[in-house]
Amino acid sequence: MSDEADRFTAVYDACRGRVWAYAVSRAGRQIADEVVSETFVIAWRRRAELPRTPLPWLLGVARNVLRDTVRAEVRRESLAAEFGEWTERSAQGSAGDIADDVTDRNALLRALATLPEDDREVLILAAWHGLAPAEAAKVVGCSATAMRVRLHRARRRLTRAVDAAAPPPASAARPRVRLVQEEV
Repeated sequence: MSDEADRFTAVYDACRGRVWAYAVSRAGRQIADEVVSETFVIAWRRRAELPRTPLPWLLGVARNVLRDTVRAEVRRESLAAEFGEWTERSAQGSAGDIADDVTDRNALLRALATLPEDDREVLILAAWHGLAPAEAAKVVGCSATAMRVRLHRARRRLTRAVDAAAPPPASAARPRVRLVQEEV
């Protein structure tokens, strides 16, 4: 091992427990492991900047990681609440004699709200924002091929969610989801 790797290993061994304790005290055990991992990934990338006494610097990094984690959670909760609100508004508006498109939209929104965030993101980028897979890949930070695979899998999961969540329409046909099932 190099001197640099040895030094980093020593810093990790000496500080990991204290960084973990800090993360637990701020966010609980569930998030602490993730925060510690991310903190030391950042420390490895910026190992040239590690000060002689690294603990305060590492705790500052952990604090920033926690802040970003909380912000991401708030965004996820906000998006889930927004999907729930869209679904409720759509469901309230679907009483009476409403066109099949409204029913289809309601079923689609309900199913979309049940998908993981990553699936929702690629579907929204492709269907609602009209991005091609190569463009959506740039947004997400992956290759165009990986985006095509992710999009294909998300579409399959959405179709299954629509099938599972939608009450059978009067015609007994599955709700149309053509907007997100078009070939890329």
